[in-house]
Amino acid sequence: MKLLITGGAGYVGSALVPKLLEIGHEITVLDLMIYGDNVLEDHPRLKKIKGDIRQIDLLEKIIPSHDIVLHLACISNDPSFELNPTLGKSINFDAFEPLVKLSRESNVSRFIYASSSSVYGIKREKNVTEDMVLEPLTDYSKFKAQCEVILNKYKSENFITTTIRPSTVCGYAKRQRLDLVVNILTNHAYHKREIKVFGGSQLRPNIHINDMIDCYLNVIDANKDKINGQIFNVGFKNQSVDELAEDVKEIIGEDIKIRKTETDDNRSYHVSSEKINSVLGFKTKYTVKNAVQDLKNAFETGLLIDTFNNENYFNIKRMQSIKLK
Repeated sequence: MKLLITGGAGYVGSALVPKLLEIGHEITVLDLMIYGDNVLEDHPRLKKIKGDIRQIDLLEKIIPSHDIVLHLACISNDPSFELNPTLGKSINFDAFEPLVKLSRESNVSRFIYASSSSVYGIKREKNVTEDMVLEPLTDYSKFKAQCEVILNKYKSENFITTTIRPSTVCGYAKRQRLDLVVNILTNHAYHKREIKVFGGSQLRPNIHINDMIDCYLNVIDANKDKINGQIFNVGFKNQSVDELAEDVKEIIGEDIKIRKTETDDNRSYHVSSEKINSVLGFKTKYTVKNAVQDLKNAFETGLLIDTFNNENYFNIKRMQSIKLK
């Protein structure tokens, strides 16, 4: 099939695109390429377009002839969004409905949207399922939730819409991020032999990047009747930040010091991934420890260097450096 992947040169995209090419799909990646287009190796079935999803005229040229749109592009997570809320809204929300509308008008058959498990806010329930009321706490998560509603409005028998609510992704990728919880802890543990834990009891569901890729592959191939208008959580398991720190220590070394401090960040997510298992038969295969080991290997082999100063590993640093607007 022919897939258009917005944000395909980002963290998840840089690992997903090679897998899709390996399977035999034709891929168009539309991305601002602010971390470089070299994260995706050239391939005869890969077309890389440096561009902005806010450019309607560009979308009108690109979208027709594609079977599937996988929408990954966004200003990712709360800190990045809050750096420039106007920018965040323009990319994460304002550009969304025109993209969906144009996709349907262009006879795209499937539209897959990467939302976020943060749309739930803080829940006391042991397992947070897809049918629960959303209580997003930040503008980033509010806009993610609103986009889900917009997407569902456009679904039809010929325009299959699916929303994925991923947990926080962890592990190694060609376009690495070291500003996500497991990756942060691993970077500090390996290079500084010390981890700072803020709070500790908050639950942070994570998902290994390989499982995230397998999830998208699963949805791309799924029977349309099982996924149309559906929302799926996807994650490994709900672990506290304290538990994550212990996992990192176990892999990186017993000499690692864990220093705890109080925090006012009380976000806690108890996300259930039972639905995607029961409906699509999808189960995660990798653990947080696997992700830590992959990062450790990348540090040891020189795949990741200057891991505290290289702005390509940190969304906020890079956005500030290029004055993204």
